[in-house]
Amino acid sequence: MSLTLGCCLAALVTVAALYALALYGTAGTAAAGAVAVTLVVAITIGVVNGSLRDAAGFGTLAAGAAAVVWSLGRSHRRRRTGRASLAAYRAASAAIPRLAATTERDRLAAELHDVAAHRLTGIAVASAAALRLADPVMTAEATAHAAEAGRLAVAELDRLARIDRRGGETTLADVDALAGHHPGADYRRTAASAPPGTAALALRIVRESLTNAMRYATGAAVRVRVEENAGHLVVTVTDGGGPAAGGLGTGTGLASLGRAVRAVGGTLSAGPEGAGWAVRAALPLPSPATGPAAPTASSTSPEPPRPLWSRRTAGWRGAAALDWALVVLAVALPAGFGLLATEAPRPFVSPASGTLLLVLLVLHALPLRGRRLAPKLSLAVAQGTLLAWLACDAAGLTVPHSAQLVLVCWWVELTLLYTVGAYGSRGWPAPLVVAGLAAFPLVPGMTGPPLAVWATLSAGMAVPTGLAWGSGLLVGGRRRRRWRAEALDRERLDRRTAEAAGAERNRIAAGLRRTAGARARAVVEASEQGRLDLVLTESRAGLTALRELLDELRGGCDLADDTPPPVVAGIAALAVRRGAFVEHEGRRRPLPATVEVAAYRLAEALLADGVTVTVTYRDDGLVLSGPGEARKVRAMVDAAGGTVTETKDGIRVWLPEVFPA
Repeated sequence: MSLTLGCCLAALVTVAALYALALYGTAGTAAAGAVAVTLVVAITIGVVNGSLRDAAGFGTLAAGAAAVVWSLGRSHRRRRTGRASLAAYRAASAAIPRLAATTERDRLAAELHDVAAHRLTGIAVASAAALRLADPVMTAEATAHAAEAGRLAVAELDRLARIDRRGGETTLADVDALAGHHPGADYRRTAASAPPGTAALALRIVRESLTNAMRYATGAAVRVRVEENAGHLVVTVTDGGGPAAGGLGTGTGLASLGRAVRAVGGTLSAGPEGAGWAVRAALPLPSPATGPAAPTASSTSPEPPRPLWSRRTAGWRGAAALDWALVVLAVALPAGFGLLATEAPRPFVSPASGTLLLVLLVLHALPLRGRRLAPKLSLAVAQGTLLAWLACDAAGLTVPHSAQLVLVCWWVELTLLYTVGAYGSRGWPAPLVVAGLAAFPLVPGMTGPPLAVWATLSAGMAVPTGLAWGSGLLVGGRRRRRWRAEALDRERLDRRTAEAAGAERNRIAAGLRRTAGARARAVVEASEQGRLDLVLTESRAGLTALRELLDELRGGCDLADDTPPPVVAGIAALAVRRGAFVEHEGRRRPLPATVEVAAYRLAEALLADGVTVTVTYRDDGLVLSGPGEARKVRAMVDAAGGTVTETKDGIRVWLPEVFPA
């Protein structure tokens, strides 16, 4: 009695320790613990009983039990992380619209500096030169240029304030047009093409450099080159130096460009060269082997409805842990009881029949892994395997009546029926089919007319099959309602976010129309009147107004607590505070709260001064890559159900987009 009590206590302690290990440790550590428990049980039974068969039987049963305990601990770990993430996300929901307004303000500030300042600077420089030389031809040309550039400035300022502000994708042809219209520019491009993002950044570099040349090297020759070299798009802009047009600066343009270039993994240098100034940038291009990223549905079309279960999870470490544990249990239970059986039928009495039976058990269990991806197909495969098992039994390929082991693993069918109700369509005939097929192996052991026995057994088995299917319908309906409610909440938050960004854009638009926009229109009117002196006055006033507006935007209010909300959109603001850089790839879309919060927490661990982190949206989740050590983030990634891989440049973290299960 004391021995039995001691064994029970040892078993309870082992189960609790393994559960705690799965709850607080990583998947690999907990799995190693489960394997260790299985080996200890098998070795102990082998030493005590001296029977290899008993050791294998008890070890197999221990493996199934350990797998279930491991998966329950893993599920609890994920649920706990999910609840904490959801709470953090909801707490941050009020800050997300404010972050969107701040982001929109920063975007407009960068575009104002890059676009409008270039036009007004060109007008001011050309007008000042023509007035100084008092050349009628130059005066006429400067007046015509002011009229054209002023209209473009007005149009661009209006575009910046519109909601639908994005036109077609930027190409190197836009760089051609910009440099080709700059007076005195020696321009040459040998690079054939570049991705839109790279071309847009090259355009910014050339525009800023030309603007600075007009300000600080008035009338100097400018040399612009856009070339491809060693997998990079190299942009070089040099000027020969000259007199500076004072008072035309609008901000720290080169510093902003430097951050943008480093964020994509490029380099930017700017400094004196000879009597003038040189700006050189090297922007990475896609390698010929990989080419640009292939368009996907998420990046080229409206976001389709997301499935309730991701088509890819982190294998046995992630949300599929329970399914893999069920597979192990579905094989371990009948195999363990079959090995320990002392009365007929003893299914593993011969190697040949035992091996065939083991194969059938594995094929019967494997559909559990894909049950949430293809519920009906998984049930059909399990039922087909049972039919093959009955055929082998009838043909004498396995020990006679071994199919009666179906009672030990019939819970597989019940689990799959539950999944059909929860994840599939109604599938109402399925409970009856499963009950009828499961009754066949039991008929030979019963007395009475076979048909009547089968019908009676089928009717009795229809009760648990109906309950399993019905409970799946109830749980699936509740899950879908919860998902719709969460989607509705997210839609409301997205609407508030869009409204906040729009309100900030409208506020800035009003300031533009009142200041720089009004001055740009005044430039156009003065040029139409032939008043070049007034053109110069208004263009300088416009630059002053633009500088004041930029100062206001850059000094605008940030989040009240100076801490970005823990969502993907907050990573960029976090990077600014850390002196780091973030590059986004793929089309941005709303993500589950667990992924949003986990991505931000990971960015907190990775971002440091000068570090660049890339955030990539994929169809199956989110990828963060950058410098770092895997051991420092492994536990965090594991709790979110993701994976971390070491690369030559640091680490790569994948967070699966798994919706409520």
